[in-house]
Amino acid sequence: MILTKLQYVFILSVSFIASCNLSENSEINRFELVNRHNIIHSDIDPLNSLTVGNGEFAYTVDITGMQTFPEFYEKGIPLGTQSQWGWHSFPNPDDYTLSDVIKMYWAGNDSVPYIYQFTTANEERKNKASQWLRENPHRLHLGLIGLEIYANDTIPMAISDIEDPIQELNLWKGEIISKFKIEDTPVEVITYCHQYMDLISFLIASDILLTGKMKIKIRFPYARPEKFSSACDLLRADRHTTAISEETRNSVLFERTLDNDRYYAHFNWSNKAFIEKTENHQYYIVPIGNDTIFEFSCHFSKEKTENRLPGFDQTKKNNKVHWKQFWNNGAAIDFSECTDPRAFELERRVILSQYLTKIQCSGSLPPQETGLIYNSWYGKFHLEMHWWHNAHFILWNRADLMEQQMEFYTHIYEQAKGMAERQGYDGVRWPKMIGPGGRESPSTIGTFLIWQQPHIIYFSELLYNYYNQDQTVLHKYKSLVFATADFMTSYARMDSSKNRYVLGPALIPAQERFEPENTINPVFELAYWYWALQTAQKWRERLNMERDKNWQHILEKLADLPVQDSLYLFTENTRDSYLNAEYLTDHPIVLGVLGFLPETKKIDKEILSNTLDKVMADWDWNTTWGWDFPMAAMCATQLNKPELAIDLLMMDSPKNTYLINGHNYQDETLTVYLPGNGGLLSAIALMCTRNGFPEDGKWEVKYENFLSIHSND
Repeated sequence: MILTKLQYVFILSVSFIASCNLSENSEINRFELVNRHNIIHSDIDPLNSLTVGNGEFAYTVDITGMQTFPEFYEKGIPLGTQSQWGWHSFPNPDDYTLSDVIKMYWAGNDSVPYIYQFTTANEERKNKASQWLRENPHRLHLGLIGLEIYANDTIPMAISDIEDPIQELNLWKGEIISKFKIEDTPVEVITYCHQYMDLISFLIASDILLTGKMKIKIRFPYARPEKFSSACDLLRADRHTTAISEETRNSVLFERTLDNDRYYAHFNWSNKAFIEKTENHQYYIVPIGNDTIFEFSCHFSKEKTENRLPGFDQTKKNNKVHWKQFWNNGAAIDFSECTDPRAFELERRVILSQYLTKIQCSGSLPPQETGLIYNSWYGKFHLEMHWWHNAHFILWNRADLMEQQMEFYTHIYEQAKGMAERQGYDGVRWPKMIGPGGRESPSTIGTFLIWQQPHIIYFSELLYNYYNQDQTVLHKYKSLVFATADFMTSYARMDSSKNRYVLGPALIPAQERFEPENTINPVFELAYWYWALQTAQKWRERLNMERDKNWQHILEKLADLPVQDSLYLFTENTRDSYLNAEYLTDHPIVLGVLGFLPETKKIDKEILSNTLDKVMADWDWNTTWGWDFPMAAMCATQLNKPELAIDLLMMDSPKNTYLINGHNYQDETLTVYLPGNGGLLSAIALMCTRNGFPEDGKWEVKYENFLSIHSND
């Protein structure tokens, strides 16, 4: 952090603690608030898996509190073990590079190279290069750690042998307790993830330990190339190696090698046990002796470490302290006095979304949309989604949980600068679908998106005000802000026929329904361009610099938002937008011009209100995504329609489903979707700081310590 964190600070020139229906001296009982949403269930369901994690590392468990039955959960929420550092690439003997996948597109009178995903006939090298560059790098599944219990003496138990299961995730403690029976004998497993190390600790308690019929089963997989997968391949044993590097009476260190990538898994235990190898990449920790309790820890690391691992009790204490601090700090909202029947469910979603984004989205890299659970888009992360994943941390007064990710933009600065230069633009063009190195992935859509470009300006402005407009923040992020603005102004193209600057072609807007060759002036991107360039100019003034004349020239001549029949169009070239059913699908990003974005003179609230009403009447909500509902709710909030904002947050729509574990379910492929969770938290922050709850007597909401997303000017 730049300063000691201030609890009550300006965000975009507003300084107040949101406290609607809350007296200054009253407090929310955070312990009760959080603990009434602890997850307790007894259903063996592939969508009910639970996760412990710390933002850098996460471990997902089945009904046994470990990863005993990964095959059963494969088609639901898989049992992942993933980290921010755990990446792998398949061999590239044909030396595929981005130069193999270039396709030229016209931007006015210029021909601009784009990184394209080829799938055409007679283009074998381009096709293969496209696929390899999309698949690599990808996140690794670091290893499965489960139980093996022998029923009837010799047969390993099946999931159908689990009797009387009950499992609880205690949010206040970061603890999963799993209880069940095997042949009428109770088993209890307690699971923690250390909050400062990529380490998990377990306590197993059962009389079965006395019989020699219980083992800890360790399996190390190879990587998988699919776009959506558990990242776990247990079949290709010949493609990787697992070796015991060190072994003692109470520990074992595995060295893993997958092609050119290496990592380590270090186990230790306090009881008597030995290591048994049964086949390649499969090992057992076999407890022996007269104990009915077995404790062990496992630490995964990129580099070999010599340190002694924290035991179960140390990890338990670590979680107790950390999670209490997490829940007691930052903002909070309490719906317990509301009488609207939807209030309890909304509160549940809010509490569980805080937990999930803390363990999945608060690491050193921007998160993938499925976090650290399983691979989506090959495990890569999407920078246009970064706002939806992480902006809420600042708004909930927890900026420290996302601020380290700002360093990632500095890390990939040269990559982004090189992309802008290759296309003939100034500044830096931030990529879309990437791994930790920042190299763009071929796509028929992603490389044409531009709405991720201003995000870094948005984040920087939030942080500037979060730290009470401290000049240190300006100096820390000015190079990112200014280089982004340089690209944005050079990307805007002069339309001499109308003496204005336009966006596109070639571009695809956030509503991914339009062709790159002819899309011009998408309404949301235009509004975002205007706000971000205005903000970049403010940064120059704060640093006692003159406003950039070129930026100002383009700002003053930037095209107006396209309008027809008192409605905002989706793009300027899609006249009669609301008469074409195909256009009324995917993200209703037209609503993002206010709510997601602060108010500017570009926005006509009457036209936007008409647009919101039209979208509500005609949109195909089954085709939307999880963050669209909070985005639309933010728009409704800014238009003083709090009842509609609640209706949107709680809309009964397939992709607005929140599972028992709090995950925003989209479909069978995307069973986890963290932008939906993050978007919900951002919408709640806006509603609190804008008094955005209905005044019908049913929403007696208490909230505290929220920071405003928008200014009043």
